[in-house]
Amino acid sequence: MLTARNFALWLLLVFFGMGLPALAAEPPAKSPGTKAAAPTADRWETAIRAFEAEDQKAFPPKGGIVFVGSSSIRLWDVEKSFPGLGVLNRGFGGSQLADAVQYADRIVTPYQPRTVVLYAGDNDLAAGKSPQQILEDYRQFVAKVHTKLPDARIIYLGIKPSLKRWKLIDKVRATNALIRDDAARDPRLVFVDVEKPMLGPDGRPRAELFLPDGLHLNAKGYELWTALLRPHLENGS
Repeated sequence: MLTARNFALWLLLVFFGMGLPALAAEPPAKSPGTKAAAPTADRWETAIRAFEAEDQKAFPPKGGIVFVGSSSIRLWDVEKSFPGLGVLNRGFGGSQLADAVQYADRIVTPYQPRTVVLYAGDNDLAAGKSPQQILEDYRQFVAKVHTKLPDARIIYLGIKPSLKRWKLIDKVRATNALIRDDAARDPRLVFVDVEKPMLGPDGRPRAELFLPDGLHLNAKGYELWTALLRPHLENGS
């Protein structure tokens, strides 16, 4: 016979046996005034919109050479380095290769460049990405550009050795090897090695090529990069 005590025990079993899992499945309530974290995609929106604002004032000539990538591109005065070649700088500092993929349709393909120069992957390694992950992002960038511009040449500047990130040199070399081998399969793709020319007789990065931070290039460093890249831009080989 179901007594009042047994009935109370039955109710407790139903509540704790069935009710709690259902409650646990609900997301925790947010505190009043708590803001959701901004999407990663918005991190560079200000920089990208600044480029688009420039384009609205005076759209760059199509068919030129677009430089895109992280701060090593952003800080490069490409017009001074490559006068008369129709170059355009669309680098945004601190970015990773995946960011170049995300914004390619806004700051690369609209200019219909004949050549794209890409430097990215440095910050990726510093953030903990693997060489294979960077290779996959590189492939995505190539695919995104070639979907709209099948004849465009894409020149990848290999990840540089630096004083600040010398501990990552093994991963730098592994990433460069993967991308170099991948680019070799397609005549539209070019890999430019910057590592060997940037190392001194002791096998370490040449300090005279860097700013005091040991990471970014100084004028002498960009002179070296210009000399390495110019033949590929002038001769189209």
